[in-house]
Amino acid sequence: MTGMRTAYHTALESARLDVVRLGALVGDAVHAAVTSLEKRDTPLAARVIAGDDDVDALRRRVEQTCIELIWKQQPVAGELRQVAAMLEIVTDLERTGDYAVEISKNSIKLADVSIRPARVEIGRIAAIANEMLREAMRAYTERDASIAEAVIARDDEVDDLYARGIEALQEEMQADSAMVRSGTIMLFVLTSLERVGDRAQNVAWHTKEMLDKA
Repeated sequence: MTGMRTAYHTALESARLDVVRLGALVGDAVHAAVTSLEKRDTPLAARVIAGDDDVDALRRRVEQTCIELIWKQQPVAGELRQVAAMLEIVTDLERTGDYAVEISKNSIKLADVSIRPARVEIGRIAAIANEMLREAMRAYTERDASIAEAVIARDDEVDDLYARGIEALQEEMQADSAMVRSGTIMLFVLTSLERVGDRAQNVAWHTKEMLDKA
């Protein structure tokens, strides 16, 4: 019985480390996607798109391990909360990876566009959303509810920048019809970044709930 419990905890820790790896992988993807947009780097955007298979595979691995952990041995309450949090968090991380792919696809569309909206703070909203994701994963890794709470509180900052970005896009497109195509694509980029912030907030919520009940 002791051997079974040891193996169980080893598998639980392995899954936890995979969640941390997934967070790092997705964070790198979002950063690279925005970099590809800002630098018109289509090969970098293509690498982000190709790398989504690794994100999906790691998510499936965590999910499979979690299912086996529940099935093989009845977890106690604290363990079950950890497993439940993992399942929720990898879902949010996988969706964040999808947003990185969407940004990269739009980056490729914009690569040859000479005129782009100038007043949209893509870099700033991307930096905040990515920092929220990093901090949410740090809260999970370090089991720190206070860090999670700080991430949750920052979502309004992303929402405010998103609203300002939409307004700036609308003004630029109305002032110059040549800006409509690139402005529309940038709208999709803004929306993806706002959702990255939402998913980071979700990760923080799942972490906080796991820790609050511990």
